[in-house]
Amino acid sequence: MAHADLDASNYGLVLVTAPSREVADAIATPLVQEKLAACISLMPVTSIYTWDNQLQKDEEWQLLIKTELSHFPDLETRILALHPYDIPEIIAVPLSAGTQPYLSWITAQVKPVS
Repeated sequence: MAHADLDASNYGLVLVTAPSREVADAIATPLVQEKLAACISLMPVTSIYTWDNQLQKDEEWQLLIKTELSHFPDLETRILALHPYDIPEIIAVPLSAGTQPYLSWITAQVKPVS
């Protein structure tokens, strides 16, 4: 695959936690189908945080969403529509480096931003 040098900072991981594997799947699947994300990895995590002035410890599922950061506004809107939490984690971490073939693959998987 021929490709120009792509700037890794245009790509990122968007982190989202979900209360169960089923909810994580229900969020991840449409994001990939709608071409807002190239790939989403799911993994079980334990989250410790404060909510309503109470210390919480929950088993959750972490979504690692690989995408072009230009999709963040649409991604955020879609995640909010799909997510059951009042205030879900939706944070983007830009990449500082990435292999050119992988970055090209991400671009090929997501729809162009209009």
